[in-house]
Amino acid sequence: MAELVFFYGTLMTGFDRRRRVGIDGKLRYRGRGWIRAALFDLGIYPAAVPADEKRVWGEVFEMDDALEVLAALDEIEGYSPSDPDRSLYVRDRVTATLDDQATVDVWVYFYNAPLGAAPQIESGDYLEHVRVR
Repeated sequence: MAELVFFYGTLMTGFDRRRRVGIDGKLRYRGRGWIRAALFDLGIYPAAVPADEKRVWGEVFEMDDALEVLAALDEIEGYSPSDPDRSLYVRDRVTATLDDQATVDVWVYFYNAPLGAAPQIESGDYLEHVRVR
């Protein structure tokens, strides 16, 4: 079964981060969808935190070499599997709902530090948010 990952911020299409770390060629776009979470604007990037009553919109990708891609993403997101409590983001497996209403299990990175006064992005859509910001 294919391993999938959900991007909701600067790893989405239109940003340059995936290409710069050399994983873009190992990802295949599966579709747009949403997860149950709340989205916040930290200034230079967003932060999602689990929230049953909110939706965060993003993109689902299939990974060709999941171990290699997740290792690169762990580094980007400041996640240490051996010390998750001290990680900036933590990787978790959740359900994403695609535009066609199909549900898939995906890896996602949730923010793991204090949000401070970060404003919530009510739409849950970071692309929409940066277009109007």
